[in-house]
Amino acid sequence: MVSSHFQTSPRTSDNAPMSPTPPKLPPVNVSEHGKVRYLHLGTAWVQGSMLINKPNDIELDYVQRMQAWLLFHEADEVAGMHAMQFGLGAAALTKNSRQVLKMRTTAIELNPQVIAACRTWFELGADDELLNVVLGDAAEVAAHEHWQGQVDVLHVDVYDDEAAAPVLDDPVFYAGCRRLLTSRGAMLVNLFGRSSSYDSSLGHIREAFGADAIWAFKPTREGNTVVLALRTPQIPAEDVLQVRAAEIQKRWRLPAPQWLRLLKPVAP
Repeated sequence: MVSSHFQTSPRTSDNAPMSPTPPKLPPVNVSEHGKVRYLHLGTAWVQGSMLINKPNDIELDYVQRMQAWLLFHEADEVAGMHAMQFGLGAAALTKNSRQVLKMRTTAIELNPQVIAACRTWFELGADDELLNVVLGDAAEVAAHEHWQGQVDVLHVDVYDDEAAAPVLDDPVFYAGCRRLLTSRGAMLVNLFGRSSSYDSSLGHIREAFGADAIWAFKPTREGNTVVLALRTPQIPAEDVLQVRAAEIQKRWRLPAPQWLRLLKPVAP
């Protein structure tokens, strides 16, 4: 295992909500096993991963499922849309959105060591016209008006160093997330935790988005359950979903046809 303590000063957008670097953030560690590099926050729990020879691909199943919002759009609409990540992790979603999907991409990360690790070990490129990595607090961003109505897809994967439960998980936070979204937007949340309550979290999302706006995957073998919440509810026809899934797999090498068997609307 390779262990490092990183420092960084990322660029931010003008007038973007910011937080001072909080004390006592966990150290960042990097390990490798075979063809995969892993990110840890001072423990053995994996907080992100990267295929070393394919750094812009997504290695983990549940992280791939965080791109299932693609099923609700035509493929030609995607480039130029705005993706935002709450929690950078190993930058898998950030890189995939920016480099593969060609989206405008904003990542919000509280720990400056994580940002530096992603720049150093996980091939996260420098900020440019499509990429902005912000050192800040996701709760503040969700509550702030700066990005309201500007985000087409919001990835929420914010955990503590023990990966025990979501750090942000209440109706007020999810209501703020909803306000960030455009009318065609979607939020995707990773609801994994050994002590977390899936039903409680789902109830909080339902309270913020409405009962008819929620879709959920079956859990992965590791226990990750990805929930998708639409700003504007819709249920595409089955044949439309099949065509879109095939196109997603062809264009972006994501296993979208498999998603159709695993992703279902959540009954009110």
